[in-house]
Amino acid sequence: MKKIYFDIKELKKITSKLKKKKKIVLCHGVFDLLHIGHIKHFQEAKKHGQLLIVSVTPDRYVNKGPLKPAFTEKLRLESIAAIGIVDFVYLNDAKSSVKVIEKIKPNIYCKGIEYKNFKEDISGLIKEEVSAVKKINAKIIYTKDITFSSSKLINQNSNFGAQHNTNIGNIKKNYSFKKIKDVIEKFKSNKILIIGETIIDQYVFCEALGKSGKEPVLVLRDVQTEEYLGGAAVISRHLSNFCNKISVLSMVGEKGEYLKKIKKELPKNVNFRYIKKKNSPTILKRRFLDKVGNHKVLGVYKINDDILEKNEERNFNKILTNLLPKFDLVIVSDYGHGLISKNSAKIICKLSKYLALNAQVNAANVGYHSLRNYKNVDSVIINSTELRQNLRDKNEKLEVLMKKFAKNQNIKKLVVTRGDQGSILYSTKEKKLTYCSPYATKAVDKIGAGDAMLSLMSLCLQAKLNNDFSLLFGSLAAAQSVESIGNQHSINKSSILKSLENMLK
Repeated sequence: MKKIYFDIKELKKITSKLKKKKKIVLCHGVFDLLHIGHIKHFQEAKKHGQLLIVSVTPDRYVNKGPLKPAFTEKLRLESIAAIGIVDFVYLNDAKSSVKVIEKIKPNIYCKGIEYKNFKEDISGLIKEEVSAVKKINAKIIYTKDITFSSSKLINQNSNFGAQHNTNIGNIKKNYSFKKIKDVIEKFKSNKILIIGETIIDQYVFCEALGKSGKEPVLVLRDVQTEEYLGGAAVISRHLSNFCNKISVLSMVGEKGEYLKKIKKELPKNVNFRYIKKKNSPTILKRRFLDKVGNHKVLGVYKINDDILEKNEERNFNKILTNLLPKFDLVIVSDYGHGLISKNSAKIICKLSKYLALNAQVNAANVGYHSLRNYKNVDSVIINSTELRQNLRDKNEKLEVLMKKFAKNQNIKKLVVTRGDQGSILYSTKEKKLTYCSPYATKAVDKIGAGDAMLSLMSLCLQAKLNNDFSLLFGSLAAAQSVESIGNQHSINKSSILKSLENMLK
């Protein structure tokens, strides 16, 4: 009889027969980095019955942060199956074990003692599992033998480097995980305004047909097209998972193209305000990708990035003047596509209670982006190339340039991202540099990473959380955002909290 199962129906067929004579005990978990604590857990579980089934969470549902899972589902299944006291191993097809409990109907369901207080479980899955056990009139037992945390062991031996350990050490000095949860809960009441262009990111997946017979042109077949919200709209989606009410002030085309899509895809707690720009389309950034490797081969933008006409600018500035004082946090993502003029930038800087800014360089504004229009900003996030372009300095040490630029623009906190080298925060008041490791372990598409980091880090900095935590929080958001093509998903709050919980063990 085989030991590893992938089909719940097949497993049910076998166990139903055996259940007539034997008590079935079910254990469920990730079981990443199998250790002595797991063995002890299985041993104690087996004492309560004659058949031990272990169901395993698949890779796609393991949201415990970077480097998780450390081992693939195949290896985790094989490792557990090698343990003699385990009778059957099943690869679950869901986040929780509820379906397994309902289908197999074990006599006993075993969890480690650390899960007894399921009210502390961030995911809410343990509560669902306990309810499922009660519905089938089974018994839940919490094993009390020695316990170890796989996450803690992995963290201790992670390859994030010494900087990660320093950050975590500094965070632990100031915050328990409970305090972090409480702080994040307080984000709900924040009044937040997001200002910036709304962008539609279009991905055209292609396969190469070959070269044209008449001219040296690569010919591609359009296989599939996908569209996602970008710009200020996606920032609002990220923040909507952490705050009760979000307001957006943005721009769409004269004819309102994609307006229905924007309103439909934005959460109900996002108030989307906009102006229509004359003689302009809603910004569409079309990217052609090789379907096999998802490599971008060409970008075609539908855009009019001229500055607003004088009457449009006046109306926009009136709206700004009225709105800005009403919000605790103003986040500006200036893509340089014509929405925010120099005068508008001055108004934003003057009237915002707390201003977080990203004024980025992109293909449409190289050499003309608007970062210098903003002074007296509370926090700014840019990448290293953007900083060097602003100061026209290719060779100087990055930290020196950060201090210089922060002083020139009167920026209280300047964050510079460096891709796979992580990020740096410079605090003007403290005259201190804080470094943060990179956490993106499987980058699929980097578009939107800056928006994700800006979103969550701004919440932390505005709440005056320490620099180490603010950088880590933003970096985890950025790492999550690059795991899929386009802005398919908003930042998952539960996943971020789970990552933090495991890192702080």
